[in-house]
Amino acid sequence: MNELSLRRIDSSNVDWARMDAFADRVVFQTREWLRFLAQTQAAEPVVAEVLQGPERVGYFTGAVVRRYGVRILGSPFPGWTTGGMGFNLGDGVSRRAAAEALIPFAFRQLRCLHLELRDRLLSDADLSGLGFASSPTALFELDLSPPEAEIFGAMNSSCRRAIRKSEKEGVRIEKASGDLFADEYHAQLVDVFTKQGIKPTYGVQRVRELIRAMEPTGHLLLLRAVAPGGDSIATGIFPAMNRTAYFWGGASWRVHQGLRPNEAIFWHAIRFWKQRGIAVLDMGGGGDYKRKYGPRELTIPHFRRSRVPGLMALRDLAAYVANRSLRAAERSRRDS
Repeated sequence: MNELSLRRIDSSNVDWARMDAFADRVVFQTREWLRFLAQTQAAEPVVAEVLQGPERVGYFTGAVVRRYGVRILGSPFPGWTTGGMGFNLGDGVSRRAAAEALIPFAFRQLRCLHLELRDRLLSDADLSGLGFASSPTALFELDLSPPEAEIFGAMNSSCRRAIRKSEKEGVRIEKASGDLFADEYHAQLVDVFTKQGIKPTYGVQRVRELIRAMEPTGHLLLLRAVAPGGDSIATGIFPAMNRTAYFWGGASWRVHQGLRPNEAIFWHAIRFWKQRGIAVLDMGGGGDYKRKYGPRELTIPHFRRSRVPGLMALRDLAAYVANRSLRAAERSRRDS
């Protein structure tokens, strides 16, 4: 059997419809999400064919950025507020072989000095012996395939009471849209972070760019919780594609958290995406408060490899600093 290789596709020649038809395709690999990364990360999108001899057997999606003067291929990279990317492969094509082919593609063809990869279908065993360092990424995943009553019943009792209380108190959940929602969400996010004495890890412009890129696709759900008096008291952002929806972010005004709008938003998002054929809600990592919704807990490896000795240590330090604020924010949500 021929070894695999990667060949970059010129941006004007990418067959997005063909790529989006792959069963393992996720929203973070789409043209629109790459546009979002280009706008917010000064990233250069990279789409490549995976070849077995002359035959195309799949695709790779990522983006190149410069950090501290170092050229990096991320698929994704920490701080992008982006979930797993990686490969879309045909039946029977080895993901290990594709990852092995990614190494010379990143370091020789793209002239990068560092590579990061997170693909939901890649395990530590798959890449054993290929020189990748690996760190676990914990996440919560909620199965949306059972009937609504069963999903609701699997939540813990306090969560169910919170959802019922929110409805009884007259909190209304509505779909939102547009740039003004970004300002609304981010103002509430600042309030969440202020509880921990810190600032959000990204500005309002990132949220605006996300909405501008993704809202026209139909792959983005923006939700607002409205109090009986008409005030917006909480917000949530949920992108989705194929079988999986994602919790990208949520925020609320602390003064109104007694009305339990956050739980009401989650329950609305669960039912919304379930009714549209979504099978799984990826709630992301961290935050013990997510356990109350009854998800399963998974560990997905995040792989990285540097061409130059010493770069890995610098990368790990930068990631630690970036993640401190995220951990503090999760504590704030947990305590709310």
